[in-house]
Amino acid sequence: MKRYFKFLAVFSIIFVFVAATQPVNKNKYFEILKNIEIFTNMYKELNTLYVDEVDPGSLMRTGIEAMVGSLDPFTNYISESDIEGYRFRTEGQYHGIGALSAKMGDYITITELYKDQPADRAGLRVGDQLIAVNGQSAKGKSPDEVNNILQGFPGTEVILTVNRPGHGDQKITLVRGQVNVPNVPYSGMVDEEVGYVALTTFTRNSGQNVSNAIETLKNKNPQLKGIILDLRNNGGGLLNEAVNLCNIFIPKGEVVVTTKGKVKEWDRSFETLGNPLDVNLPVAVLINKGSASASEIVSGVLQDYDRGVLLGQRSYGKGLVQNTRDIGYNARVKLTTAKYYIPSGRCIQSVQYENGEPVDIPDDKRTPFKTRRGRTVLDGGGIKPDVYIDKPENALVVQELQKQNIIFDYVTQYCLKHDSIAAVSDFQFGEFDDFLNYVKSRNFAYQTDNEKMLDKFVKTDEENDQAFQSEISSIRQKIEQSKENAVENQKMVIVDLIEKEIAGRYHYQKGKTEMSLRNDDELKQAIDILKDNEQYSSILEQR
Repeated sequence: MKRYFKFLAVFSIIFVFVAATQPVNKNKYFEILKNIEIFTNMYKELNTLYVDEVDPGSLMRTGIEAMVGSLDPFTNYISESDIEGYRFRTEGQYHGIGALSAKMGDYITITELYKDQPADRAGLRVGDQLIAVNGQSAKGKSPDEVNNILQGFPGTEVILTVNRPGHGDQKITLVRGQVNVPNVPYSGMVDEEVGYVALTTFTRNSGQNVSNAIETLKNKNPQLKGIILDLRNNGGGLLNEAVNLCNIFIPKGEVVVTTKGKVKEWDRSFETLGNPLDVNLPVAVLINKGSASASEIVSGVLQDYDRGVLLGQRSYGKGLVQNTRDIGYNARVKLTTAKYYIPSGRCIQSVQYENGEPVDIPDDKRTPFKTRRGRTVLDGGGIKPDVYIDKPENALVVQELQKQNIIFDYVTQYCLKHDSIAAVSDFQFGEFDDFLNYVKSRNFAYQTDNEKMLDKFVKTDEENDQAFQSEISSIRQKIEQSKENAVENQKMVIVDLIEKEIAGRYHYQKGKTEMSLRNDDELKQAIDILKDNEQYSSILEQR
């Protein structure tokens, strides 16, 4: 223990030396020195004298996470055990098995497989429950705990015991490998004259992959009149890939984004470096509140240069630049070092947060800027689309069906009865009555807002008479009847969710993405705009 605290003292001296080399005034330097000493002494006293045994690593991690958590939602501590997950989010590749999972009940369940990756090659299936890993029970383990065991060096083996619905427990030997997840899961024609490219994340080569997809569509379809770029729920990634993607549509030498921070030597301006693929092809970009960071750079740049029409909902509002710094023992800190500004001069960073999520700011409180053609655009809270499309949340009954995994579990049972399905373009789910029976067999129950209000009212007025009790009972019966009809009333939405889940089981990411386009109102509006030159041009000329 003494040696450990000697190390802490040395660490403090080094930290103070580094701080002293930075441009801080004397008062701030003294504050740094004083608080490091306080922190070290506190850590020592807790580890030495606290009544119960303390895990030094967990205690320190709690302090570190509280420290970075006080700054902004994007400054994070990345421990050694988190490194693989970080690589996956930024590079699209990692050492592991190539599957997504979630905790359902006591066990982790496989929820998605990536085609031709280790888990898929080993024969894992969506719906498999992980009962044990290398002989150790996985009951009660969190997804992070299981993933830490599953991830490892390529070529090493891991033995999984899975419970497969309809087949019972099975042992699967899986060889870990380098997992590569495609960032363009689907591209194709969504109309005789309109192409579509989905980009899920800005990992390595995403700009080149989008360019290749568009070039293929152009070569195979001479009648192509426009491209839809889908950035919905794309949380961003590598800044240079955002620049590369913009370069597909705008000329060489145009400013894409400028970063400005405390360390002026780090301020940079990023320009397009290559020749564009096509500066005239009409472009429609789909965005929503899940579009963030690099997605907002691309959509904002195309808007600022009047190069494309944006459709959907206002984006997330992340205009901050993060860099990772090595802090020893294979741990890193990802910290915000600058803000980025797009060509009009605006910063899209949200300035207000509530529970870690950005708060909408009224347009009249946002600063106006001008696009190249003189259109007014606003800063401070995401990118506002040129064509706003309202996207209401799913009804409560649909949310509860998803939350209780009933749609997921039903599709697992469906797949047991069907070895294959038709091509995604031809597949139609026509067994809704079977789904209704399954819902009943699961004793599906949930509480509506009306029920919650009624319970609260009854609880606060316990001294009610018999007639009142009878009235309350009648209201409850009506609510129950309404709930029984709710599933059938949401048939179209539920069938759409079932079809997407089924397509994903048989045709992976590509199939799920393709199926999601079938009933996509935003896609349909984008197609209409791209096929109407007058409407497309008028949107880009609006003042």
